[in-house]
Amino acid sequence: MTSDGRYVLNGDWSIAWPGQYEAAGTWLRYTRTPDGTESLEAPGPTDEDLQVLLQEPNPGIEYEFWLPRGHPQPGHGNSSPLRQPQPRGAGTPPPQEPPGAPVLLPQQHPRDFAPAGPCGRCRSPKGRSQRIRHFCQSDFVFQARILARRLVGQETRYEVEVTARYRHRSPLLRREYVWVPSACGCPALREGGEYVLMARRHVNYERTLNRILLQDDGYARPWTPREERLVREAARHCPQPRPP
Repeated sequence: MTSDGRYVLNGDWSIAWPGQYEAAGTWLRYTRTPDGTESLEAPGPTDEDLQVLLQEPNPGIEYEFWLPRGHPQPGHGNSSPLRQPQPRGAGTPPPQEPPGAPVLLPQQHPRDFAPAGPCGRCRSPKGRSQRIRHFCQSDFVFQARILARRLVGQETRYEVEVTARYRHRSPLLRREYVWVPSACGCPALREGGEYVLMARRHVNYERTLNRILLQDDGYARPWTPREERLVREAARHCPQPRPP
């Protein structure tokens, strides 16, 4: 619904067909899967408020939006140095970062990553069996371009553009944050590089965090046509859920 009360999708007792709809100065892409799961994406920017109306509580709704650089953001001072999405879980507060601005990590080539000291050398899964295991145990398997990388406390946060989806157990947006619970630079991801990533959805006990988590020894391989073929082949080896 737009700010003037006009329905854009599924209003006035009618159900909209999946497709593209023009509203709020942008185009909305509406999809609906056979199991009833719906998703709505818009590249923006929007020029007016959009509202989602609920007839009853629905904890399954997730949302994320991006603000332009320098746009004022509640709870984050007068401006934000980076486009900051809201957390993946609906209704949760913004993620807390340590005092001070996050540290921008310098660009490095993947072969340069051999951290000394407690970090050690990066370990990455290799071989067909490891690829299949990681694929089947992951909530998200996708191809992504690394846009930016920041050190936040003892974790590393990657801003990525999702270019292909091979597996996702919950909605995966075009722009996402991927978190690595380490500051050692593993796995070795280069800004501007294109990778196949296998990650899990991380929701903490208090349900105040809902994010994509890539372990420091997780599956992250440079994208090539051959790698894509091997990943699609791995999907055929995952056990199918038993019928109820």
